[in-house]
Formats: sequence, C-alpha cells, structure tokens
Amino acid sequence: MNESMLLHTRRRFLHEMTFGAAAFSLTSLFNIPGLFAEELRLTPRQTEGPFYPDHLPLDTDNDLLIVNNSITPGVGEITHLSGRILDARGDPFRNALVEIWQVDNNGVYLHSGSNNYAARDKNFQGFGRFLTGSTGEYYFRTIKPALYPGRTRHIHFAIKMKGREKWTTQCYVRGELQNERDAILNGIKDPKARESVIVDFGPAKGSRIGELAARFDIVLGLTPEAI
Repeated sequence: MNESMLLHTRRRFLHEMTFGAAAFSLTSLFNIPGLFAEELRLTPRQTEGPFYPDHLPLDTDNDLLIVNNSITPGVGEITHLSGRILDARGDPFRNALVEIWQVDNNGVYLHSGSNNYAARDKNFQGFGRFLTGSTGEYYFRTIKPALYPGRTRHIHFAIKMKGREKWTTQCYVRGELQNERDAILNGIKDPKARESVIVDFGPAKGSRIGELAARFDIVLGLTPEAI
C-alpha cells in the first residue's frame, strides 16, 4: 500500500471512529433514565372533608381489616392498596407519613358525626398510617370503599412531612357510575388531572379468595431535597 492510500485509509478510519464515538455518546445520553423526560403530572389536591377521625383508634397501622389483636376481620372486598409518593421528576419521598381514611362496608366513617354511626363495623379500623422508605412506596390492606350518601366510592389521603403543610387528596374507583355525578371529583376541571385520581380496583394477582389490588401513585410539587 503506497503512502497516499495509507493516508486515505487512516483518515477514513479516524472519521469512522469519531462518528461512531459521537453516535455512541448521543445514544448513551438518550438512554440515561430521566434525561429530557417530561415532568410527571401533579396529583390534584382535594378537600380533607369533614370526617377525618375525631378520635384516632389505638390501632393505626396499615392493616385496616384487623383491629388490634381481634380475630374477626372487617367486612368488605379485601383490597391491597399501594403506590409511591413522588416529586414531579419521579424521585421518591422518604419518611413521608401516608394516612388514609374511608367508610366501612356500611358506608360509615370512623367519626362520631358520620351518618348511621351506630351501624359502624367495629372490626374495620377505618384509618391507617404508613411511613415511606427510600423508594417512596406505601401499602395498605383495606376494603373497596362503599358508597356514601351524596358521594361516589373514594378513599381519603393525607401526606405529612416534616416542615411541610399537610397535603390531602382522594382516590376514586374506575368504572363507578356515581363518578359522573360526584361534585368533588368533577370539581377537578382538567380532564387529565381528574383521570389521575381514578384508579383500577382489579383482581389481585395470585389471590384465590377474590381479593382486589389498586395502585395510586401520588405526585407532589415538592422536591425531596427541600424536605
């Protein structure tokens, strides 16, 4: 190979190496998780409502079906409710206290002012708490909420973090006919934001007793670094 051909081959090799390295670099950049990703849609705030428990139960764990050491569970469609507490970038919140409260299978809250309070299922805890870990994940064992006079099926959520104001919302059952007539749900005017609080309550994988599973990720307009 003469000197001219050798120089041409060398230049071609360098050009291909440079182009290849650039292409690899761009491919690597676009494969970095989260890079250039759109921010997640923020979960809309919703009212706390009037029936946050006026007397917290002695048992406030994340299993609402068993109160203290009782051997009789609450009545209703058992539901495994889980999700993550995230910021708009998808980063998890650690040490976020997640609280839920809801009606029992008779449509009664754990509140002395709730309708038909005398009929409350005393084996249903009605309220629970869970402290998130490094993944921002929470989990509750509860029941599919019953209908409440004037409302569709829903579960109340409160998120509490040190140095921050309590943040509240509600989640709803997809496919429930009453959703179309619920004033609080339809008070969320942005259709996509409204859709973000409506979740599937579907069959729990592997359950032989007809349990349900629901997943509700909550996206807050805060950053973990600010907590």
